[in-house]
Amino acid sequence: MHPDWDLAHTPLDAPTEQLPAGLTATPDQWQQRLQHTPGGHLLRPDGNAMLTTLATGRPMHLLHLTRSLDAIRTSGHLLASTGCLAAAVYGAPLTELPGGALRPHNLGTHLLDTRPDLDSRRDSTPLVIQVSPDHPAPGAGLDYLRLGPVHLRAFDRHRHALTPAEDHQVTRSVTDRVHAAAPLLDLMLATATGRTRPDAGHTRSDAGPFLDQLAAAVPVMPYLGYLYFETVAEYLMLHSTSTATKNFAELGEMNNHLYKQLAFTAVNGMGTLFDVGRFRPGHQRLLDLIDGIEPGLSAGAAAFVRDRLAHRLTATALTPAADATAFTFTGAHADDLRTAAAPLLGQLLFREVRLLDRYPQLYHLFEQEKAAEAWAYWNRRRTSLPYNATCGPKGEIGVNPASPHAQVTVWTAERCARGLLHPTEQVAAVPAPRLAPWVFSALRDRRDENRWKGRASVLM
Repeated sequence: MHPDWDLAHTPLDAPTEQLPAGLTATPDQWQQRLQHTPGGHLLRPDGNAMLTTLATGRPMHLLHLTRSLDAIRTSGHLLASTGCLAAAVYGAPLTELPGGALRPHNLGTHLLDTRPDLDSRRDSTPLVIQVSPDHPAPGAGLDYLRLGPVHLRAFDRHRHALTPAEDHQVTRSVTDRVHAAAPLLDLMLATATGRTRPDAGHTRSDAGPFLDQLAAAVPVMPYLGYLYFETVAEYLMLHSTSTATKNFAELGEMNNHLYKQLAFTAVNGMGTLFDVGRFRPGHQRLLDLIDGIEPGLSAGAAAFVRDRLAHRLTATALTPAADATAFTFTGAHADDLRTAAAPLLGQLLFREVRLLDRYPQLYHLFEQEKAAEAWAYWNRRRTSLPYNATCGPKGEIGVNPASPHAQVTVWTAERCARGLLHPTEQVAAVPAPRLAPWVFSALRDRRDENRWKGRASVLM
């Protein structure tokens, strides 16, 4: 199995040490800092209900929403999807109560409550998936921000399917994006390696220009929007002290409503397609958004986001063999990126290929082999229930559709007035190791893409 998948899976109790040289803070130091926040105990296996259940090896129930119930009944198969879980059947935990009713995790409650408002979930049917593993699951989650090397290998294997014009469009666009964003990327490297350090007495105010510069760079490099959003989401869930957050914490759950509210408030059109590549609030706008979610929560947010984002970008964009104090994005050529910044190159190529008009035709070619690698990796680790650990075990968990180490049973479900789910009809279906068709191309907001296509050439 390729070591890229080991790098993409981060044990929560032992953060990866395979990082570029020169970082000021080690993964252990960041882990200590995060665990000392108000919600930090939810990062630990003994403080998070989902992780606790996984560690027992007992049957686990998941909520899954589908708009294809008839096709599932006909085929007998639940198909996996790409995204933050790479190639799993996406779900959220359910807790079994006396009498058989199932209480949704607060992420599941959000999914159920927003069905009328989201085009991608409208008219969906809730399913209950019971997964009975044959052993306790390992305590490691998938960080999709670390999948860059996997994306790069997939691009190299299958770029022959692109026309010469498409290949030129993709590779030139990625190089131009790096050159245009280089000043900010280099600033983040300098921040993460201690070569640029704000005055300790002015950390909040000094973060303002950084966040404004970041917001301006997101349309040029939408991948920065993913990093930005995940970092703010992490801040919200770990620092919130609201009554709702405390109530969820008592249940062992991180409060997913916080970052969902942030996304829908910050970005117009999230109800059409949830695309955090368009997340780009400037400094003051971010503080206002955070205080609108929870008054007073913005104190310390700007400095946290700057420091955490700079570390995260450096740790996930550069190869482990690189020296973050010596590399610069300014003037970097394609060969330089492949040598020192292959993970970032992979992420950018991955998104750029998805912008092609022909991507619905190319989707399975580029994605099915990555999915097969993920399934093989999970099976080697005996992982039946992979979960998203990008900013903590927040509740996004899925079913490995190729797992030989679990039994799966599926029911339709109805929701009662108390918000609980009740299984109603068993469905003769099981997860299958195939990807669901690509369905989002018609929903995408292409305005930023069209403006970028009309850009002047970026010369270095």
